[in-house]
Amino acid sequence: MKTVPCDTKLLRQAEYLGAAHRPRDWLEDSGSEVAFAGRSNVGKSSAINAITGRSRLARTSKTPGRTQQIIFFRLDDQHRLVDLPGYGFAKVPRELQRHWQKTLQRYFAERVSLRGLVLPVDSRRQPTMLDLQMLNWCAANDLPVHVLLTKSDKLSRSAAMTALTQTRTGLANIPHLKIQLFSATRGTGVEEARQHIVELLGNSPMTRPS
Repeated sequence: MKTVPCDTKLLRQAEYLGAAHRPRDWLEDSGSEVAFAGRSNVGKSSAINAITGRSRLARTSKTPGRTQQIIFFRLDDQHRLVDLPGYGFAKVPRELQRHWQKTLQRYFAERVSLRGLVLPVDSRRQPTMLDLQMLNWCAANDLPVHVLLTKSDKLSRSAAMTALTQTRTGLANIPHLKIQLFSATRGTGVEEARQHIVELLGNSPMTRPS
């Protein structure tokens, strides 16, 4: 049975809870949480800030890959948002890249409180191979994903709608997937994203493959 939070006001209560470099530092695995993951420089931190209405909650930077820890944000005693390290062309040592790959694989495989993933993708580009790997892993584990086509303000209205249609067509085979246009700058799609995240937070625990 689902227990959905009352409304999106829950997201506006977000506050920094802690950061973890290793699994032993993770917050207690109880309640429910929704994670944000994505390629570096797609506007993940800006999306978190816009959705929570907190302009400085997640640290933004012009340097890709600034988030190098798992960051936990408290909504209330039972609900959290999680900011995962960006992937792609982040300029970090290869040893650290391998460490984070293993850590993230373990997070997705073991985190019982994880209810869904928000995946920002630049609306001006198609999902990358790394994005597709993430989506396929989520599909294999029945984890719902909500894709934000970010920076839609950089496109004309017709181009943005074309990008939305093309992405939906290209990812039509991925189950438990929703896709929307989003712009942290103009506020496009912010309320829609909030509604979906609240729904994800209310999901029942996912069943892990045996």
